[in-house]
Amino acid sequence: MRILGISGWSGCGKTTLIVALIPRLRALGVAVSTLKHAHHDVDLDRPGKDTYLHREAGAQEVILATGRRWALLHELREEPEPTVVELLRYLTPVDLVLVEGWKNQVWPQLEVWRPTVAERAPRFPTQPAIMAVASAPLLDPADYGRPGLPALALDDPDSIARFIVDQVVQR
Repeated sequence: MRILGISGWSGCGKTTLIVALIPRLRALGVAVSTLKHAHHDVDLDRPGKDTYLHREAGAQEVILATGRRWALLHELREEPEPTVVELLRYLTPVDLVLVEGWKNQVWPQLEVWRPTVAERAPRFPTQPAIMAVASAPLLDPADYGRPGLPALALDDPDSIARFIVDQVVQR
């Protein structure tokens, strides 16, 4: 499976871009899965529901299955948070996995950058794993010391999807 990180500071539009890219990549014949890292506690279950009660009773894993989808809930208990490589083992093989979060990893990344939103400097000038930057407004990476780094218009997800197919999926 090919991996592409969608990285950037909070509020720059990573999730919005991923949501726009998925149907476009699918239309180009690319099977896509996603992996999202959250920095806060998230619970996909509701107190009082059967699966919640199973987990609260001490089950290590609970699978919830319906006619439309299934979900595996794994309680870490005292285990450390799994790495991305460990989590990728749970995914059915696809052409491309878009990873949101884990921005300090070494796989290819597309940085989403909005200078009007970001409170910090862009990461692409010093991060060699960043293979392109998608920004609004469009910027010139040479102005930041990365001449030749592809710059993509954040408001043109069709072009970004084609870039991903050409530079990540078909490589």
